[in-house]
Amino acid sequence: MPNMVHAGTYSGVMQYLKAIEKAGTDATEPVAKAMHEMPVDDVFARNAKVGANGRLISDVYLMEVKKPEESKRAWDYYKVLATVPGDEAYIKPADSGCELVGQ
Repeated sequence: MPNMVHAGTYSGVMQYLKAIEKAGTDATEPVAKAMHEMPVDDVFARNAKVGANGRLISDVYLMEVKKPEESKRAWDYYKVLATVPGDEAYIKPADSGCELVGQ
C-alpha cells in the first residue's frame, strides 16, 4: 500500500505538471507563479495551497489508531479525531524567515 511519502511525491509532481500546463511553459518563473495561484486538492492534500515561501499549507489531522473491530477493510487503520485548518496549523509565510515569492 502506498504510504505518505509516495502520496506526497505523487501530489507534488502532479501539481508541478498542472502548473506547467497552466503556464504554457516549463520555465521556472511562470511555473512557480502558477503553482502559487493554484489550489492543491488531491488525496494527499485537501483544501491546500502553496504559500508565498513555497511551503505547502494544508489541513493537519489528529488521528487515532482504530481498534481491530473498527476497521472495515485492509489498510483501514485510523480515524480522524480533529482537523486543524492549514492557515491555523502553520506559521504565516511572512513570519517564516524564508524568502517570499514576488516580494
